[in-house]
Amino acid sequence: MGSKLAFGWACLLTCLMVLVTEVRGQVKFFNVMNYGAVADGATDNSEGFVRAWKEACEWKGRARVLIPQGTYMVSSGRFEGPCKGLMTVMIKGVLKAPTDPTKFSTENWINFRYVDRLTVSGGGTLDGQGQVAWRFNDCRDNPNCPALPTTMRFDFVTNARIHHLRSIDSKSNHLVIFGCENVNISSIRISAPGDSPNTDGIKIGHSHRIGIAHSTISTGDDCIAMLSGATKIHISNVVCGPGHGISIGSLGKNGDEDDVSGVVVRNCTFQGTSDGVRIKTWASPSLGRASDFIYEDIFMEHVGNPIIIDQEYCPYPPCNQEGSLVQISNVTYRNIWGISDSKVAVTLRCSGSRSCKNVVLEDINLAYRGPGGPATALCSHVNGRSLGHQTPPSCI
Repeated sequence: MGSKLAFGWACLLTCLMVLVTEVRGQVKFFNVMNYGAVADGATDNSEGFVRAWKEACEWKGRARVLIPQGTYMVSSGRFEGPCKGLMTVMIKGVLKAPTDPTKFSTENWINFRYVDRLTVSGGGTLDGQGQVAWRFNDCRDNPNCPALPTTMRFDFVTNARIHHLRSIDSKSNHLVIFGCENVNISSIRISAPGDSPNTDGIKIGHSHRIGIAHSTISTGDDCIAMLSGATKIHISNVVCGPGHGISIGSLGKNGDEDDVSGVVVRNCTFQGTSDGVRIKTWASPSLGRASDFIYEDIFMEHVGNPIIIDQEYCPYPPCNQEGSLVQISNVTYRNIWGISDSKVAVTLRCSGSRSCKNVVLEDINLAYRGPGGPATALCSHVNGRSLGHQTPPSCI
């Protein structure tokens, strides 16, 4: 009798395990249209979007929040975890932000927080409608300038994929990655006019193992910016321009900061950008370290400053006269070629307080065809070496 009872419990346990496994493997769609969303381009759909997310977040299987084709006005949306299963948000339509910046209750338009195993994709478009708001971005002259909202922000998200989306005319940053780990971004198209203020393409801070690939970024500020605490960042097959290039920093402005390290930029193209691959730190007493960077196989097409380290960065005079205390080390530039729009094609302006260490120039071929040519290089307080072909002649 006891053996039969034990066998029965074992069968029941096995059936429950199979049932749980099947539920976890099931895909369930949560169409925002079933939660009151209206694709008329005018109705605020924030509440319906959030309700669809919350219900999907409780599903223990593979949840799919579906935003079908159509145009949806969304004033703001915060999508929080943790969730019970795998979450996917499929944006197939066009999401439009309000034109009036005062309509936003937070500094973010679309915000994902505390989610593990998240996918955001679908081929849709995020339209920040920033044209009306850009005139309010007067932070250079107004210390009390209002913070314009980021189009899409990810906070403390892990094991995520963001792909096949388009972001246009953000009011401020297009995408921000903060406190995240193991996030892959691919097949993204970002665009805003070259003179749109502070419309960074992708900003990364305090995040680890972030990949960006096969994307096009055309905007009015940095195509990609890596800030304090960004580590193990891999960027490949990105077309950047217009914009301010792919940047480390700026660093050292806001007190002692976490290290930035392990950045690889490979097989990228820069078209008409003000800068190419750039490392920038403020001349300030703030401590920090920026190290272990590789830039290789990069084409520059009429770029203002193709290769630049600037440890005297100061876009808002008057500037601090102290030397930067951010230590830059182990930086390799390999197989970088094309046309510079400035006579000084290579600028390595390091700090007199913390000279750059182990900077390597290998096979550099940057021509300048303007008046007063050919191209030149400028170095200060930099230690390293040059290898292979060097145009302009190396200053290391």
